[in-house]
Amino acid sequence: MKIIRVLAVVSLLAGAACGISPTDVQDRGNAPTVKIPPPSKTIYLIRDGKLTLEPADVEDDTVDSLLGALFGASRQPLLDGRDTALRGFTYLRTKNSVNPPQRDEIQLPRTSTLTVYIRGEGTLTRIGIAQIVCTAQQDAAFEQVKIIRDNPNRPPKVEGRYTCGELK
Repeated sequence: MKIIRVLAVVSLLAGAACGISPTDVQDRGNAPTVKIPPPSKTIYLIRDGKLTLEPADVEDDTVDSLLGALFGASRQPLLDGRDTALRGFTYLRTKNSVNPPQRDEIQLPRTSTLTVYIRGEGTLTRIGIAQIVCTAQQDAAFEQVKIIRDNPNRPPKVEGRYTCGELK
């Protein structure tokens, strides 16, 4: 009996020892959240016949998003004297050779070329090429940009390999 009294006293003291009385769970509303806007990056447009960096809101900071925004600008009217030489062209995809595939147990050589596939009729002018290349080369991983026109019912046509510096 004496042991039971000692255990009862010890359990009462242990419960009161922390000094905080127990409470029920309380609902205080929704947890705080933050809405983060997409990163703002830049694309190359034309102003007064020269390349100019212009802000573009993109989904993420990848080259694909930047090129998507560049070609998206060619489908809408541009204000403030800005223009694009890419009207009538569509961005399809890119192929990155920085991390080459491995075939038959042989690692293909690593290059730093980004291949950009486009579709469209007409002449791709030098300043249009510069818009694509300079926008893509904002990612410093790529030393060259190769442009391929991939129209349906025709074989792909290589428009060339370029660097932004040689086109400016």
